[in-house]
Parts: sequence; C-alpha cells; structure tokens
Amino acid sequence: MKKFFLTACLAVLVSCTSALYASETKDFLLVKKDEKLAKEMTGVVNAFLKTLSEEQKKTAMLAYTDPARFDWNFTPRERKGLTFKQMNADQRKAAMAMVHLVLSQEGYSKAEQIIDLENVLRVVETRPANDTYRDPENYAFLVFGTPGTEPWGWRVEGHHLSLHFSSVNGEVTYTPSFFGSNPGTVLIDVPQKGKRILKAEQELAFDLLHSLNASQMEKASMGTKAPNEIFTSNSRKASLEKMEGIPMGELTAAQKTLFKNLIMEYLRRYHVTLKNQQWSELEKAGLDQIHFAWMGDQQPEIGQGHGHYYRIHGPTFLIEFDNTQNGGNHIHSVVRDLTSDFGEDMLGKHYEKAH
Repeated sequence: MKKFFLTACLAVLVSCTSALYASETKDFLLVKKDEKLAKEMTGVVNAFLKTLSEEQKKTAMLAYTDPARFDWNFTPRERKGLTFKQMNADQRKAAMAMVHLVLSQEGYSKAEQIIDLENVLRVVETRPANDTYRDPENYAFLVFGTPGTEPWGWRVEGHHLSLHFSSVNGEVTYTPSFFGSNPGTVLIDVPQKGKRILKAEQELAFDLLHSLNASQMEKASMGTKAPNEIFTSNSRKASLEKMEGIPMGELTAAQKTLFKNLIMEYLRRYHVTLKNQQWSELEKAGLDQIHFAWMGDQQPEIGQGHGHYYRIHGPTFLIEFDNTQNGGNHIHSVVRDLTSDFGEDMLGKHYEKAH
C-alpha cells in the first residue's frame, strides 16, 4: 500500500511538471545562432558607459585580454570594477539594466534578493549599518574590451553573485555563473524572514533523489558526508576527474522528467536565448549521458550534520549545489560550461577563423 501511494504521488508530481517542461523546450529543436541578444547587450552596456565620467571608465573598463577576466570569486573581498557605492542613482539604474537584459525576470529577482541578503547578514552578525564587509553596495561592474568590437564581455560580481558574459561572433556566453544564498532560509525576525531564494533548486533535487529506488540510489550516492564547498570552487577552468552518479539514461521516463526540470530550473535564470542555446548543446552532447550525484543528508533539514551536496555533470556541462555551511543553511550553486567558460572555446574558433 505504501509503495502504491508513493508511486501515485510521483505520477501526480510528474504530470504537474511535464507540461511546464514541454512549454520550456518546445522551441529548442529549432534553435539557431541569435545575434539579437549580442546587439542588445552591446547597446545596454554602451548606455551604461555613457553615464560614466572618464575617471569612472578607467575603473570600469579593462582590455578583453586582461587576466583579471579570469580572476573571479564569490566571497566578500575588494574587487576590480565600479561598485554601486561609486555610482549615482542613474548609473546604478543603467548598471542593473545590463543585468536585467541577460537574465530572465526570475533570474533578475534572485540576483536582487542575493544582494539584499547582505542586509540580513549585517543583522545576523550584529554589524553596524555602515559595515563594508557585508555590504549591498559592494557589487562591482567591469567591462572587458569595447562593446560592439568583438570579442568583448562584462561581469557583475560581489558576495554570492558572480555573472560573466562574453560576446564572440555575435553569440553570447554566460558562464561561469554563480548564485549563492546565506542564509539559505532566513530564520531571524527581519522583513526577509522565511525567504528562500534558491528554494526550487533545492526542492526539485530532493524530489529526484526521493524518486530513486535502492539500486539507483546506490549509483547516485557519493557518500553520506557532504563537502564543505563546491569541488570546482572559483577555478579558472572547471574540471573533475570523471562523471559520477547515475546517468539520465538509466532513469525511468518519470524520473527523466524530474531531472530535466531540475536542470531547467538553472537554465531559466537566464535570457531565453541563452537558455535555448544551452539546452541545444546539452541535447547535442547527449542528455542520457548527464549524471546526477548526491552526497550528505537525504532529508531537507537545517541543523548540525544536515548538509547536502549534489552535482549535475554531463560531457560539456556542470552544475554544483552545496548546502553544508551554517548547519545546512548556506547555499552555493554554480553553472559551468566545460568547453567554453568565459567564451574561450568560441574565442579560439574566432581567432582560428580570423587567421
């Protein structure tokens, strides 16, 4: 009876999500290179640069070949670039217009809320209002190269947010892309109480995990102790020795739908063009080869020893989600392109074609 009930619940869950997945993917088979986004990105970044003084431009711009393009991090630190603190209201509005263009409305909302969590951390850590360590104004914008003269790119980065975009041959890339949340769930009595910015990324993974049978779970599990951090951290190039876990090809049709919806939860953070391009690449490389792996506690609880980690790893693509710090209430998540982080694969082809 219990097994029948669980099966029925899974069927209901899949029927509710399959329509969503179908609507997300219906146009993906016809995906082609779309230069519209590259042109729009050039326009919005140039609009931001026009609001800056010559002195501010020196802070906000570097050559595309500058090594700083690969020096990224998601911890509180001093950063190259022009921060909100150094901008007036119009400049901040123009800067956020850049973010709004390349993210979906859902992704943009997550970015705004991540920045706002710095205010929550000030309260949690009893810091003064003018504290500069937990600071929602310490998010820096940096443009690499000249927009419209390809290749070029830009990033916005601060605590728990690191977004990188490059334009090469009229195509835009978006990795590495980091979204974090501390707290994962806001527990203290502040206006943000109860907020869970990365709720779906966590809950959909548990749905998939709990759908696995014993033999599938044995393949998916990498151990009962979760790591304290994502494995690839802020590495210049994401690399793992091998794909671990259970491949999509060994899942049932219902489980595959759950897995695809989990992947889509990450992709829908971005502009529809970027989402479509990424899904097309995943299909081309083979969806059945994408692995799901889990480490740590298998229940979504907060407290000492309840941390968990999962990984989505395919031939060309990697997602890591880690929620182990602060008693499993501090989330790091990253999307990496194993072939073209920072647009490097397309850049190589660009130079090869130019010569």
